[in-house]
Amino acid sequence: MPSKPAGTLYRGREGMWSWVAHRITGVGIFFFLLVHVLDTALVRVSPEAYNEVIGTYKNPLVGLLEVGLVAAILFHAFNGVRLILVDFWAKGPRYQRQLMIGVGVVWVVLFVPFVIRHLTHVFGG
Repeated sequence: MPSKPAGTLYRGREGMWSWVAHRITGVGIFFFLLVHVLDTALVRVSPEAYNEVIGTYKNPLVGLLEVGLVAAILFHAFNGVRLILVDFWAKGPRYQRQLMIGVGVVWVVLFVPFVIRHLTHVFGG
């Protein structure tokens, strides 16, 4: 009996999980952009209503949601570069795991300082 192929591009390994996370972050970013365009368009309809809506965003819950948004954007961007390397670099699939680790390292290096600085502003530090 033939066994399952080991080390294929996406079957349960780093490539598959990065694919899933890439899609989830992409959908989340899409919905943020949709809301952003709608609330920004409100300024043409009624500047007072726009100011009221923007005022509701100044609370700790939205500050925490902004952390999630930045996490999604950073991962989506760096994972997109990884995908380009896997797809268009001849040796890309061979270095799938190392590229994924690189995405994680760069994500942590940029995300952690942002979280510290952002949350000090959100919670009045």
